[in-house]
Amino acid sequence: MKLVVLCGGQGSRIRDVSEAMPKPMLPIGGAPILWHIMKLYAAHGVTDFVLCLGYKSWAIKEFFLNYRTMISDCTVTLGRQSEIEFHDTPAEASWRVTLADTGEHTMTGGRVWRVKRYLQDEDHFCLTYGDGIADVNVTALMRQHIQSGLVGTLTGVRVAGRFGELQSASNKITSFDEKPAVTSGRINGGFMVFDARRVWDYFDARDDLIFERDPLARMVADGQLGIYEHDGFWQCMDTPREYKALNELWASGRAPWALVPRAEPCNGDAGPALPVRARQMVPALAS
Repeated sequence: MKLVVLCGGQGSRIRDVSEAMPKPMLPIGGAPILWHIMKLYAAHGVTDFVLCLGYKSWAIKEFFLNYRTMISDCTVTLGRQSEIEFHDTPAEASWRVTLADTGEHTMTGGRVWRVKRYLQDEDHFCLTYGDGIADVNVTALMRQHIQSGLVGTLTGVRVAGRFGELQSASNKITSFDEKPAVTSGRINGGFMVFDARRVWDYFDARDDLIFERDPLARMVADGQLGIYEHDGFWQCMDTPREYKALNELWASGRAPWALVPRAEPCNGDAGPALPVRARQMVPALAS
């Protein structure tokens, strides 16, 4: 199963942290939050990624194009630009990352539509946002979605705040209020799974298509959007305060998403265990 990550937004509320990089590249413990998200999925056997790029897409492309050089010891023969000898094999060597430019101003639904061609051979695919981390049991989420037979399943989390509120019954979402005045139930925490054959009936080729307002709302109306209830850790990174809190949590050694045990994914292949610490991967971008 592939993971699609929405990485194209401008992140205007967190711009004070850095003007030099897009929000998914902001580091937690020296590694981009995007990397932490991908490591979580890799622990559950999902190692094929499609990144929907937009704002400052070059920063994300540069990171992955230079990834092995940044994390491995290497020997460079001066005068021979292409001659680099690597002395380490990174744990992420099996990852396959598609860097798809989906437009700087495209909305979330339009971004997903633009990567449809990379999902043609899939039965199901995962989808999440590039600015939220959690200790979601991705294996259980995928299993529940497949068993439900629904078009989509999203992860509902409990948090006081400003996000789209969900009401549900019998593991189906019955209403989706994008911006309620008061939140009393669960919100859409991302970490979604969709039927790769049927989900496109809810899309159209518009760059201004907002995924949360149209496709998700229509799935709810058809009784085709399920909910995976997650009561563990979940945190988005929308503000400098949240950025600081996530870094403090990582520095404490108690980051829940980094302590997720090895899982047995749906395809039966054991995923790699998550590291307790990440290397400093983004010094050049952060400066």
